[in-house]
Amino acid sequence: MKALYCQQNSAGEEIAFVFQERENLPVTRDNDVKIQVKACALSWTDIKLLSELKMKKEFLPVGREIAGVVLEVGSKVSFFQPDDEVVGILPLDSEESGLCEVALVHEHYLVHKPEKVPWVEAAGTIRDGLRAYTALHYLSHVSPGKTVLVMDGASPFGTIAIQLAQHRGAKVISTAYSLEDKQYLERLRPPVGTRQPLIARVIDVSNGKIDVAESCLEETGGLGVDIVLDAGVRLYSKEDESTLKPQLLPHKHDIITLLSVGGHWVTIEKNLQLDPPDSHCLFLKGATVSFLNDEVWNLSNVQQGKYLCILEDVMEKLSNSIFSF
Repeated sequence: MKALYCQQNSAGEEIAFVFQERENLPVTRDNDVKIQVKACALSWTDIKLLSELKMKKEFLPVGREIAGVVLEVGSKVSFFQPDDEVVGILPLDSEESGLCEVALVHEHYLVHKPEKVPWVEAAGTIRDGLRAYTALHYLSHVSPGKTVLVMDGASPFGTIAIQLAQHRGAKVISTAYSLEDKQYLERLRPPVGTRQPLIARVIDVSNGKIDVAESCLEETGGLGVDIVLDAGVRLYSKEDESTLKPQLLPHKHDIITLLSVGGHWVTIEKNLQLDPPDSHCLFLKGATVSFLNDEVWNLSNVQQGKYLCILEDVMEKLSNSIFSF
């Protein structure tokens, strides 16, 4: 049986992807579930994070979001039985590659897959659903009446975040990086029976002429946005950026400007630097900055119950067409 791994022998060297032959799987331990993999999503491997956590190996498994059928369970497994359909995310320290025929997974990383949800949709949604829940529920506490700005709403994460925020009764504003993205967002429709439009306004920033902060303040009557989910930010001026996409991203000052009093800024920018004037402005607004790292759920066993509840809710909303693409 073959499984896919990535290999990086030295710093700066280009990553190579290799198939490794595995003659036999390890013996199923007490809490392990043996799964016949039906679908696997390819997600980015954060080699730097693995290195910082002392988890980096010569061969890193590829594909962590999997969906499949249970073949066998360990003696202490209580949540699953053979022939169950399951979905989950392999932990950071997993030796298993999701791109294989059969994988061994601890039961605490899996939830049941609803029968009506296709394999590919289950594996493809589970990670971005987890990220959206983390950002909106646990970092910014979305609630009815809030205004949420989702940057790059046409991305997989952005699409789910928009639908989750709207489902919770929030007013959603989104940015688009191209005309195609804007048209896609405008075609999104809320679930049947929902009166509120899915997106209150789509801001097309592809030509670089639209001021995101000004547009958001106009949309909110000058009050600002309660929650911002960014897709990266510019830390420097446009002249200092070498590629096109960073120039389309909002500057950190723009996001601080458009935040409301008591607002929440959730960022994926791990190297965010705030100057004293930035911090002072956030202080005056009583606003907060949170960093979105969905891996934290698996770095503390204390959060395991909440983590599994999120995965189950993501699958439920996918089954009920609250999440759709």
